[in-house]
Amino acid sequence: MRFNRREIMLTGAASLAAAMAPVGFARAAEPYRIGALNPITGAGSPYGSGTQKTILFAAQEVNDAGGAAGRMFEVFAEDTQTAPEAGVLAAKKLIEVNKVDAIFGTWSSGVTLAIMPLTDAANVILMTNSGAASISTLDTKDLVYRYSTTGIRSGRAISGVIEKEGLTRVATMAFNNASGRDLVAGVKSGWEEKGHSLVAEVVYEPNRPGYRSELQQILAAKPEIIMLGSYLPDTTIIVREARQMGSDVRFIGPGYAIAPKLSESLGAEAVEGLMAVDYVSSLDSSAYAHFSKRYQDEMGSDVGENFYASCAYDMVQCTALAIEAAGPGADNTKIAANLRKVSNPGGKVVSGFAEGKKLLAAGEEINYEGASGPLDFDEHGDVKPLFKLSKLRSGALEYQYMLSL
Repeated sequence: MRFNRREIMLTGAASLAAAMAPVGFARAAEPYRIGALNPITGAGSPYGSGTQKTILFAAQEVNDAGGAAGRMFEVFAEDTQTAPEAGVLAAKKLIEVNKVDAIFGTWSSGVTLAIMPLTDAANVILMTNSGAASISTLDTKDLVYRYSTTGIRSGRAISGVIEKEGLTRVATMAFNNASGRDLVAGVKSGWEEKGHSLVAEVVYEPNRPGYRSELQQILAAKPEIIMLGSYLPDTTIIVREARQMGSDVRFIGPGYAIAPKLSESLGAEAVEGLMAVDYVSSLDSSAYAHFSKRYQDEMGSDVGENFYASCAYDMVQCTALAIEAAGPGADNTKIAANLRKVSNPGGKVVSGFAEGKKLLAAGEEINYEGASGPLDFDEHGDVKPLFKLSKLRSGALEYQYMLSL
């Protein structure tokens, strides 16, 4: 199925016979429109197609269960191109033309921060996988929910790995955007709390053909390991140039910076032992078991390292449960107010919309525990994810151990 940069509509059998009913009841019969705004192209493309496809099949599952509070889900798919300008144009189209109620699955922090004024003004719920900490504080209406975590938390996890690996001379090299700056802030604060100092910090401008001057600056400090806050294209250049300069320095970074594709470009020997600290889905959960099988069936491939697809599945399921809990005719303010009620501790644990819908109809409280992990949203709409360390071995990421903050 092609869904790149064109609308895709999922429709169900919802009755539209209530055209003359009061406004609240008319709303109950209207579809709930979702914009799947994902990085199909650009630096985020390894994750975008799987994320978008997941939103589509998760929405179909909601429709197959009769919809949420009488509302069927419709999905309109767009490509952010992993670029703020393209993301804004796509978001404007989704909001102004498609009249979406929610936007799911933005990945780049630059894109998310750029579209937030649009979603805020339109009272559109925004569910994201972006890491910039400022996303939490700029959300003034409690309509933004993050299913991954902040760059600061990721950075602190990385600092914990570095200490566990017995390394002491640590440098950072990150791109000059909100995500990169937050990642460095997390590494630095976590490292200093352990009684250490960074030997060097370098910020670079991304999308350049080379970074030798930055590498010379950082290598002069004789680090044992460099934390990379970069997307994969820049990581490829940085590691290649470091090896060309004769350095065997080690590298560590988030999963979007350290990936098996590096070995395809640089050779397995050049990237042997590079470390990726990434989110990990709730592998033992019922929700993950169902999601991963459905992903395999729909995509024809294993979900692999695409943690963001499991987040996208949870975005749809959690929103559907919140709509069901809010009841017929609820607007986005009421729906958002129910997101924590259906996913935070206190109710009966459920792993999917159909199961939760039955319990809500029976008047019971529920706690949706998702494919990406337990979705216990804090006051900022953030969750605390699970982390894992993997190392590149013979061109593939090899799991090492789980992390807890």
